[in-house]
Amino acid sequence: MLQIFKSTDSGLVTLDQVEDGTWINLTNPIEQEILSISESLNIPVEHLKAALDEEERSRIEVDEGCTVVLIDIPVPNTNLQDGGIYYTIPLGIIITDRNIVTVSLQENYVISSFIERRIKSFYTFKKTRFLLQILYKNSKLYLQYLRRIDKASDKIESKLHKSLKNEELIQLLGLEKSLVYFSTSLKSNEIVLEKILRSTPVKMYPEDTDLLEDVIVENKQAIEMANIYSNILTGTMDAYASVISNNLNIVMKFLTSATIVLSVPTMVASFFGMNVDVPFENNPHAFVIIFIISLVFSTILAFTMVRKQLF
Repeated sequence: MLQIFKSTDSGLVTLDQVEDGTWINLTNPIEQEILSISESLNIPVEHLKAALDEEERSRIEVDEGCTVVLIDIPVPNTNLQDGGIYYTIPLGIIITDRNIVTVSLQENYVISSFIERRIKSFYTFKKTRFLLQILYKNSKLYLQYLRRIDKASDKIESKLHKSLKNEELIQLLGLEKSLVYFSTSLKSNEIVLEKILRSTPVKMYPEDTDLLEDVIVENKQAIEMANIYSNILTGTMDAYASVISNNLNIVMKFLTSATIVLSVPTMVASFFGMNVDVPFENNPHAFVIIFIISLVFSTILAFTMVRKQLF
């Protein structure tokens, strides 16, 4: 999908043709759209296709009159069978002398925040500031999703107290998988941010430098949160794996004790059911007497097992 936007006095408008100062957004573009933008903006095709490779690493480079910034952005996982509730995809940001281009594999909250005008004071012709605002929004989104992961972890933990199943542990494993994705991507993004700060590959004004420093701070905070949550989650999974095993042992212990207690009436009845002379065989109240004997022995056995904490 190809979209062209431009900031005007009336706000962000959509255009049909590329003009100076426009923002071109490519979302899972077809080959024809890539070639069209490549020819009109003189951007190498490989730069436009870089963000379409899920395995592409975060980086920044200046080549043939354009600056290419590749970062990892978080997105919700719609296919929970894969594991984690979040994963990351590349986002390409290409700055030329006249325009800024964003390329991604799918629609995402980072870009949609600008398209839907949820970000105030951004202008398509202020390319460096726009780049930094995208980076800042991305760092804030990581923090937002990390807090959601923490809340989801708390909900799952509350269920684990009484659980005998592996379902909750599998859900925690999915959260840990998301945290691994986040931690790896955030560290890669940090390298890109530090390089922008050191080498200034794009023209920056003092207020831009301040914004970049804010982005770096937010990114570092996200890295620390991801590491903390990951460590807590790992410890929690180990602890609750033991809890589930212990809960299962308690259930087996109870069932074994109950089986032993219930076997007493069966044993007594078996003795009196032998084809030999037995006490009370001619007594009209033999059944009641045998029942009482069984009940007494079962009660004594149950009381003894309770005293020894075997029940």
